[in-house]
Amino acid sequence: MTKDRLAALQAAQSDDEDMPEDVAVPVEGSFMEDFFKEVEEIRMMIDKIQANVEEVKKKHSAILSAPQSDEKTKQELEDLMADIKKTANRVRGKLKGIEQNIEQEEQQSKSNADLRIRKTQHSALSRKFVEVMTEYNRTQTDYRERCKGRIQRQLEITGRATTNEELEEMLEQGNSAVFTQGIIMETQQAKQTLADIEARHADIIKLENSIRELHDMFMDMAMLVESQGEMIDRIEYHVEHAMDYVQTATQDTKKALKYQSKARRVSKTYDIITNFVCFFSFFFLFLLSTIPSLWVFVVPVCFIVRPGNEIV
Repeated sequence: MTKDRLAALQAAQSDDEDMPEDVAVPVEGSFMEDFFKEVEEIRMMIDKIQANVEEVKKKHSAILSAPQSDEKTKQELEDLMADIKKTANRVRGKLKGIEQNIEQEEQQSKSNADLRIRKTQHSALSRKFVEVMTEYNRTQTDYRERCKGRIQRQLEITGRATTNEELEEMLEQGNSAVFTQGIIMETQQAKQTLADIEARHADIIKLENSIRELHDMFMDMAMLVESQGEMIDRIEYHVEHAMDYVQTATQDTKKALKYQSKARRVSKTYDIITNFVCFFSFFFLFLLSTIPSLWVFVVPVCFIVRPGNEIV
């Protein structure tokens, strides 16, 4: 019998070894797995933009604090701005693609948990993207104001005082000559001042071009987030209230367990008292049956009292 079973086991093992190792097993939810991979990719790109924006701020401070124009730092700044623009366009394209897929499924009257998850993820990514790009736009605007203030101070040094309105008009003309006309460059300091004014003016022109290029994309995403704001608020409202319901239910459950425990203790106490009364009742009956003379002195009456019963 042992040999027969060993042979059968070896035969079964041989059959297992003949089976192919790679077997294709269909995996459910592969579409959502791909979707979450894309979500993570978009999130990483947004984080990259955010990190670049912080680097842009550092470059702005370095340029403004430098006594002379630093071409290397300016080139690094331009590279950062170009990378932000490139990455932002990629993020916008991916978010647009997700939005179109969601709209197609909604037109087909499809409504399921996966669709709601994708809408929530898309809304969260869009909002984060707009927040980062808003900060980038704020950084550029702040740098423009600081450059304008630098030009105004340099003009005052040369003896040409200007108001904010006059300076804006000069900037709109786009020609640095309007800043330097009438300035006599007799000293090296005057020449350096002139060069600094021209450099700041060039920076402002580049900034305005960058802001203009990103304006349409920024407005498009901002409008999308605004339209989704109500839906996001509803989701957050339901989540918060769901947490409140869970906490309330937990407290009610604890109270119920507490009352149940107390009721069990009371019931157990009544059972002990009842058993005690019954025992002594039988004991007295036994004494009365054995000693008849006790009937003269004792008339036992046994009332078994239970919760909710009345004594008549």
